[in-house]
Amino acid sequence: MKTASKVIASVVVASLSATLLAACGDDKGKDSAASPAASAGAGTASTGPKKEISISMFDRGKVPAEEGNYENNRWTKWINENAPATVKWVPVPRNEAQTKLNTLIASGSAPDLIWEYDRNYIAQLANQGAIQPIDQYIEKYSTTYKKYLAEHPELKSYLTVEGKTYMMASVRGADSIANMGIWIRQDWLDKLGLKAPTTTEELLEVARKFKTGDPDGNGKADTVPIVFTNTGNIILRNLFLTHPVQWYLEGDKLAFGRTLDRYGDSLDYQKKMYDEGLIDQEFITDKSFQRALQFWSTGKAGILLGSWNMEQQFVDLKKNVPEAKMTALEPVASPFGKSGLFQEAPPSILVAFNSKMKEDKIEAAVKFLDWMLETGWKPLRQGEENVHYKDVNGVPQTIDAAKFRKEVDYANEYPILSQYSPKPDWFPVMAASDAISQEYAKEKANALTLAMKNKYRKDIPYSPSMPELSQLIATFNPIAEQIESKVVTGGSAMSAKTGLEELRKEWKRLGGENVEKMVNEWYQKNKDQLK
Repeated sequence: MKTASKVIASVVVASLSATLLAACGDDKGKDSAASPAASAGAGTASTGPKKEISISMFDRGKVPAEEGNYENNRWTKWINENAPATVKWVPVPRNEAQTKLNTLIASGSAPDLIWEYDRNYIAQLANQGAIQPIDQYIEKYSTTYKKYLAEHPELKSYLTVEGKTYMMASVRGADSIANMGIWIRQDWLDKLGLKAPTTTEELLEVARKFKTGDPDGNGKADTVPIVFTNTGNIILRNLFLTHPVQWYLEGDKLAFGRTLDRYGDSLDYQKKMYDEGLIDQEFITDKSFQRALQFWSTGKAGILLGSWNMEQQFVDLKKNVPEAKMTALEPVASPFGKSGLFQEAPPSILVAFNSKMKEDKIEAAVKFLDWMLETGWKPLRQGEENVHYKDVNGVPQTIDAAKFRKEVDYANEYPILSQYSPKPDWFPVMAASDAISQEYAKEKANALTLAMKNKYRKDIPYSPSMPELSQLIATFNPIAEQIESKVVTGGSAMSAKTGLEELRKEWKRLGGENVEKMVNEWYQKNKDQLK
């Protein structure tokens, strides 16, 4: 096994790869929240002394001060009362998760269970000896997960590295596979006599009418047709069946997304939007997206590129513009065809076992994960029955939306294995009964249906985890982003064609051709397992 310092040196490279992505809550009031009743649908733990295990988790800054913090709150207490092991949770900031985990690994203080959504990162830990294979432990100690894995063979290729199982995961529900979405002001379409766009050209035409047609009716030319959240640029690439860091099959060979002809076409499309004032002229400097969301919530924007689930933006808009009708838009077709917007891979959280774990702790961890997958996840997703929700024909219906947001929302960080999979028609039943919650629930159901209607183009399930590729992408991405910004916002300074030539030139200069050769050798060796 390599030393911790060698592990961190290599893993940091992987953590710099582009992946789709808050401060810790304070400790006030951590004993004030009562634990949910043990009868909240999770079963009971085995008797006798429990082993303590530690588990990493993402700190998204969502725990209200009166609830405690991520380490100590009503749900951590509930878990420790009901699970077959006690858990010490180790929060890491969401946007710095891999960097923080690398530091913990290097110092020998990483938690027993380490998880991420990024398979390349976990595979890199496996290659460096920071985590251990677990085939024998699943076979020896698991009942629920072992059966679940047999029922979901689609997980296997994601969980193995060099033929050995290094990860445990559950299958995402459709609401978790769906990721990005496009929203549009239906009332603006209606007012201007427009139909919902179905092609990239029609989308431009609608945006132009939103800019010049005074859709908000105030007699001023002050509307912004299109605004972004952090996914906006990716959505515009997806429309052209590309992604900045994915590999695509061109014949029987893999090519990098940012070097494809159609990637240049996606840049040209965004440049046209910018040059015509169809997107906010300050979108590049709006790093927190507060400006974009302010335009949207105050009724000054007509198309929002973001997530398929934009509840807060819906609520904020309705408060300011009660007559607004915000609805999801199906991805539009480009000259290259039609694809879904970005969709996540089937596995959800990828849970790995620290290589320093001894067998007694491994046994406790496997049994804990069995419990979590079987029943433990339910209260952590739904809350306590008759307190946070009531059962309506098998669908958990929220009783009080504000209470649920305060007391349950943050608990979604704890069920690292789960069988939660809501259907679109659940949403109106699950939502609170007030008018805005019900209106959004119907739109949310439609948004999920549209998000899953078209399969997202992903020619291979995941990229190889090789340090040469990670190093190249980490070096190339910032350069590529600068070139792309110059193309989109630089006016006549750089055309999309020239920008694509510059991207390819930099890719080649940094060793892209050699990495492409390595990636294609990997693909030819593994392509039967990648189907």
